[in-house]
Amino acid sequence: MTPEPTVDAFLGGRVEAVQPARGHHRSGLDAILLAATLPATMRGRVLDLGAGAGVAGMAVAARCPAARVTLVEREAELVALAAAALCRPANAGFAARVDIAAADLLVPSARAAAGLADGVADAAIVNPPFYSAGAVRASPAAARAGAHVLGPAGLDPWLRAAAALVAPGGTLAAILHVDLLADLLAGLAGRFGETILLPVHPRAGVPAHRLIVHAVKGSRGAPALLPGLVLHGPSGSGFLAGPGAILREGAGLAEIDGAWARAVRYPRSVPPLPSEETP
Repeated sequence: MTPEPTVDAFLGGRVEAVQPARGHHRSGLDAILLAATLPATMRGRVLDLGAGAGVAGMAVAARCPAARVTLVEREAELVALAAAALCRPANAGFAARVDIAAADLLVPSARAAAGLADGVADAAIVNPPFYSAGAVRASPAAARAGAHVLGPAGLDPWLRAAAALVAPGGTLAAILHVDLLADLLAGLAGRFGETILLPVHPRAGVPAHRLIVHAVKGSRGAPALLPGLVLHGPSGSGFLAGPGAILREGAGLAEIDGAWARAVRYPRSVPPLPSEETP
């Protein structure tokens, strides 16, 4: 018998997601870190590509009151769970600004049939499968395996889709395993520039296991590698203050990481800070 889905709270209860108990990927830390790449002042349309049950996209909607979010997901079960989450009272404050596109984002005709025209997004976020094909033993559950292991073409189909959907001057943010760095840089070339790489370390002095990435569509700006974001103290238990503020309070990366705030050029749809406005 299939177990009942779980209801999981994020951002201190500001978001409630309905997730499968097993058989599919379950979102957590990565989704919230990904949502934190966008500033609270974000406005315009944001696509959550391969949204799963919608955790990252709903977190963006909760954090960014002027943004409209589309969850793009191909798996019917996850689409239904995301729709159920949007009906929960805890999500009433942002649910009207979130819609769902049931489509395989890697197939252009499927995107078009779901109303996702090229250049439709001011920003896109993506948490692609974590591993290259053959790098790990895939789960026997096909849906879970598809969420964790890339196809034979690697990251390129995901980045090609993102490049099609994001408008010139818009942005892409991603979180992915460090082993995919070479694949990432190859796929961004000629599509996105001003690439900002933020390594994510479990603890200080331990190699990074994730990368947070920000890039601008059509830019030829130089890349930058930032000092790493450290999640935990020496004991490994509990989150340090900055990451904890992201996870529990909905803080943005720019609020807790000065290097990120200085390096990242926000989407064209984000108004300048008062100090940046022309007199």
